[in-house]
Amino acid sequence: MKFLTEEKLLIVGAGGMIGSNMAQSALMLGLTPNVCLYDIYEPGLKGVLAEIDHCGFDGVNVTATIDPAVAFKDAKYIISSGGAPRKEGMTREDLLKGNCQIAAEFGDNIKKFCPDVKHVVVIFNPADVTALTALIHSGLKPEQLTSLAALDSTRLQEALAQEFGVQQCKVTGAHTYGGHGEAMAVFASQVKVDGKPLAEMGLGAERFAEIKHNTIQGGSNIIKLRGRSSFQSPAYNAVKMIEAAMGGDKFTWPAGTYVNNAKYQNVMMAMPTVIDATGVHYVMPEGTAEEIAALDASYAHLCKMRDEIISLGIIPATADWKQANPNL
Repeated sequence: MKFLTEEKLLIVGAGGMIGSNMAQSALMLGLTPNVCLYDIYEPGLKGVLAEIDHCGFDGVNVTATIDPAVAFKDAKYIISSGGAPRKEGMTREDLLKGNCQIAAEFGDNIKKFCPDVKHVVVIFNPADVTALTALIHSGLKPEQLTSLAALDSTRLQEALAQEFGVQQCKVTGAHTYGGHGEAMAVFASQVKVDGKPLAEMGLGAERFAEIKHNTIQGGSNIIKLRGRSSFQSPAYNAVKMIEAAMGGDKFTWPAGTYVNNAKYQNVMMAMPTVIDATGVHYVMPEGTAEEIAALDASYAHLCKMRDEIISLGIIPATADWKQANPNL
């Protein structure tokens, strides 16, 4: 089997459902033969390793460890789902304190054991703030670390495809930006359905409001249907993000990226992005006045969460970030 790279891919939280799906997806897509599985829960980790071995992949070197020094050593690419999952009735924000503490330790392990890592994807909630915490603690450059944000957009795309009875790939430009949470900003002005602008499809304002609501609650709906938070879609999208960073097909769905410009300062937020072998690159989104106002509100929500973890001492005050990470 031909692989994109021989370099080490570390999957953090590999004992969980997202982590185990990421491991299998990465090997099925032929990203690298050298995959390390890391988790603090040893029985689950051993179970995942056994299952991966039972798949019988050719020419691979899959290892598993509960020792961060072993796991992170020489890792060139990392995907982390190593936080507590959402349960029914919880919002992503409910996980803030505990998961940001996990993210701080995750970033410290990067700085200590693999400062030469090329790209890191953070996908545990609330992903915008856990990724920001990891970035500050890791010392990495902003283009080297991204968070998962694509699911909100793929959920919007799927809902519109079902509404108009077309294949999902026929819906283009369905994107959400800002926070990956209840305050996400849904952008529809660029949407086309089988090449036709959404504005010409006769979709009523009330029905579109329902679709927006269902998109925002997409993760909660999965929990209600399956009794647990989603794992297949985040695993696949995260692996596609790291595939792009390895030099595979570019990832063009929105990703969470560090933003510090004239309008939005010191946050991780979903933007129009491209991930390639040089990292993540973003541009400012284009939209209606209403859409931009929704993005501004989402940014304000992200700032509130950021300031909360500053008050908890998990990350320093923004004025001290450059001291913690000279690349910011």
